[in-house]
Amino acid sequence: MMGEYDPAQLARQIADALIDASRHLESSLITRMKHMADVTERELLSLTTGDARRNRYEASLEVLRMIMENLGTADHREIPMCQDTGMVVAFVAVGPDIQVDMARLSKTIDQGISMAAREGCFRNSVVADPVFERHNTGTNLPPVIHWLPSDEPGLTIRFMLKGFGSENCTALAMLNPTAGSDGVVVAVTDMVRKAGGKPCPPIVVGVGIGGTAERALLLSKMALLRPTGEAHPDPRYAALEQEIERAVQALGIGPGGFGGPLTALGVAVEHEQTHIAGLPVAVSISCWADRKAAVVLGGCDET
Repeated sequence: MMGEYDPAQLARQIADALIDASRHLESSLITRMKHMADVTERELLSLTTGDARRNRYEASLEVLRMIMENLGTADHREIPMCQDTGMVVAFVAVGPDIQVDMARLSKTIDQGISMAAREGCFRNSVVADPVFERHNTGTNLPPVIHWLPSDEPGLTIRFMLKGFGSENCTALAMLNPTAGSDGVVVAVTDMVRKAGGKPCPPIVVGVGIGGTAERALLLSKMALLRPTGEAHPDPRYAALEQEIERAVQALGIGPGGFGGPLTALGVAVEHEQTHIAGLPVAVSISCWADRKAAVVLGGCDET
């Protein structure tokens, strides 16, 4: 049985992790963004003077340069990389070796988020009522928390700072069960095409397949938790990720929606069992500010 955790210490760990995530992107994402800039610049140089794509590619390249400059400023000045510091989504994976008081842990998570929002200069972006008063809670609380059983020992809390420019582009398709992988590629590509430049590309695309409608949507969010560029362990789904990525790149949306040879920084798929009569496919998109954090207690080293 895992030992008792110190709520104050855990709240501090959560706050530090969220503040760091608001200011820094994972290294694999930055590497892919630099690759996107290199490819865009090479393509631009290959275009003739009268090519109509030149202005679009130049604008897209400038977007990538501004993003990299913005990241440098956020790091140097210790401020969030984006004014929309998002709504916090937490995924709490509970291992078989521990018992968790969900109410107590929820309060600790809230405390950590409050500390991060206050110390990290987060914008208060949560309203208490979605339709009528829409009064801002003034605390960035409450978060959205998903409780997940896990076969791995210990307690792992993964966080996502989810901006709503990209969240508003979330989509779901309930496909014919015989649609197969080709149907999945077409459906995802169509959803990304409709999103266009709204989610602030370049983007990371999370795809959830299977379950029920709401479960597929959750899976698509969980797909975004994977390190950018990390392939699915099942070779079939890894190949599907590559096929979807090629189709998304071919859309030519480009950084900022200006157009360009590349749009996606990565595509990740998560899947599970489903009903014989359906094939749910959901897409969650993250903008270039793909902010993730994790706090681990027991089982493995903290990340």
